[in-house]
Amino acid sequence: MKGKYFPFIIFSLIISFVIGYAQTSIPNTIKALRIYSKIKLDGILNEDAWFRAQKISNFTQRELNEGEPATERTEVAIVYTEKTLYIGVWCYDSEPNKLVAKEMKRDFNFDTEDNFEVIIDTYHDRRNGYLFVINPNGARADVLVTDEGRRMNKDWNGVWDVAVQVNDQGWFAEIEIPFSTLKFPQRNVQVWGINFERNIRRKKEQVLWQGWSRDYELERVSQAGTLVGLEGISSGHLLEIKPYFTGGFEKKPGIKTTYVNKVGADVNYLITSNLKLNLTFNTDFAQVESDRARINLTRFSLYFPEKRDFFLEGRGSFDFGLGRSAQVFYSRRIGIKEHEEIPIIGGVRLIGKEGGTNIGILSLQTAAKEDEPTTNYSVIRISRDVLSQSKVGFIVTAKNSRDVSNYVYGIDATYVSSRLFGNKNIAIGGAIAQSQTKGDSNSRNLAYRFFLSYPNDRVEYDLAIVCIQRDFNPEIGFLRRRNYKMIYTELQFNPRPSFLPWIRKMEFKPIDINYYLIDDTNELESVSMEWRPLGFGTKSGEWFEYNIQRFFDRLDEPFEIHEGIEIPKGKYWFNRHEIQFHTFSGRKIYFRSNISWGGYYSGTRKEANLGIRLNVNKHLNISADTQLNRLEFPQGEFTTKEVGARIEYAFNTKLYSIIFGQWNNEDNEILINFRLHWIPKIRSDFYLAINQRIFTGSSKLKFEDTTVLLKLVWRFSY
Repeated sequence: MKGKYFPFIIFSLIISFVIGYAQTSIPNTIKALRIYSKIKLDGILNEDAWFRAQKISNFTQRELNEGEPATERTEVAIVYTEKTLYIGVWCYDSEPNKLVAKEMKRDFNFDTEDNFEVIIDTYHDRRNGYLFVINPNGARADVLVTDEGRRMNKDWNGVWDVAVQVNDQGWFAEIEIPFSTLKFPQRNVQVWGINFERNIRRKKEQVLWQGWSRDYELERVSQAGTLVGLEGISSGHLLEIKPYFTGGFEKKPGIKTTYVNKVGADVNYLITSNLKLNLTFNTDFAQVESDRARINLTRFSLYFPEKRDFFLEGRGSFDFGLGRSAQVFYSRRIGIKEHEEIPIIGGVRLIGKEGGTNIGILSLQTAAKEDEPTTNYSVIRISRDVLSQSKVGFIVTAKNSRDVSNYVYGIDATYVSSRLFGNKNIAIGGAIAQSQTKGDSNSRNLAYRFFLSYPNDRVEYDLAIVCIQRDFNPEIGFLRRRNYKMIYTELQFNPRPSFLPWIRKMEFKPIDINYYLIDDTNELESVSMEWRPLGFGTKSGEWFEYNIQRFFDRLDEPFEIHEGIEIPKGKYWFNRHEIQFHTFSGRKIYFRSNISWGGYYSGTRKEANLGIRLNVNKHLNISADTQLNRLEFPQGEFTTKEVGARIEYAFNTKLYSIIFGQWNNEDNEILINFRLHWIPKIRSDFYLAINQRIFTGSSKLKFEDTTVLLKLVWRFSY
């Protein structure tokens, strides 16, 4: 198979070299204007400073028509005081009544909205940046971007604000970013990387100031322009104290009501403008949304995403190169056991960058709870920028209690270039880690991963080799499976046929293989293969794909897939078909579906995942989804049902509520989670959270667990 497709790969690389060209538009430098009084944040850009500042307007399309001028005029200017950066944005629009702006909440889904985005590379290292996003409603979202978008922390919340005005000429914004929100080198004259992007959803148009190639995205800060003119700026606050109070009650049937009163705090101290020390005491997560309950129809562990703010901030500082299915550090191992909270007494964290060295250090102590002893969790992650876009680093993790002594050591390196054959992207890297667990056999305790990635618009190719040995045991990590070697390769072609005027992009995937061997014996354990004979996206925003899949799985012992139904040990080959379809997500009503059918071990499985989202107006959004599975085996048959629904109501950009409900026929219970979030001032928060559990397994509904919590977090800075 490799030989069959090798000529296609070589041909694609040659074509990439021929058509490669620079993605620079002049001017590619913007100069910030120093001012000595604050800008009134109202979205009306009528201060004299905006008329005196340099404006840039040379935006170029990335979509739909790469390289062509923007169809709507966009202008940007930047001014600043000693402690604050202001960005003025003029998004002119010939049809402002057709703006797509559906949300007002913090961290809105900006992939579906008209928006304006700015990324700032304060170290000018062409690797990392702060991404700020706004929409015509004044909604805000922000992201920490590392390694040019290979890692993105969408849960980071910076201290900044925006005001927007919409009129018959378009929409206009003033963005205010205190320098205390950013980390930057300590020098009098600053030179930063910066880039801008505007999305006009009704036209499916995306325009960028610099680096508009479809092989790049805004997060590719190596393609950004330059911000000059910043002199004598201060990061401002060195000390930030965020005390919190949580109060409420928990009521369970037959048990006396339990009242909750909890006080704690986070303290942030800027050791330098680049390094932040964080101390946390009596850490609390009362405001966090409940996990989505899922029915597991596989024999492998399920992965649940981190949702707690403390761990989400600075998350990229602890990433290590073994991949998502084998993580050396998985923060949900701290303070959570089987979806139950384990109290965190306190801890310390140091994150930031000094020179070209990225630093992440964490140590937390959890309290004893029931049979879980008090435990210390510690992580040290250091990486060093090398060459223009590459990195080397190491990680050490430790879990220590009266019952456990576990350490993991690892090193990794990644070579990255966005200049291959002119302007193409390539990444080559590897990582190796070893665990040491007191009392366990440590003879086969290694894990490693080596990979090659060629992620470009017309041709995508990925290759990875992974090994997780039998005794590799990251106690504060995550392993989906153990004791295996895996070879993964994928090749995908994405032509854009001009002779089909309604097609934006097509996808053909001749190769997608995951090939697993048992590490101990080198015997075949499992295989998953997928061919995509047809996939396409339309210029109107719809998407369709059809996949043919083939699987192999070896069961060395019986596998109970459902109560009373056991799949015997043996070797199983089976085929499946899959159709995915979704409509344009920027519409008032958005629909998605994923339907698959075919064999499943010794029987058959039919699966349907359906979702719908209704945008009533900018205040109210409603969504619902369901997953249905019908499985039939010689041993018996069963159906699984999972349902979820969400109602979001935003009173304004700083006060919004969410009610989330879910049910499945395995647990036979409805879980309802209501959250109200008010931001009285930026970085201070008030939460109201109500959780209700309702048992549905009898003839009538039983209200079993009720929890009501209030939480107030207030920010003081010095």
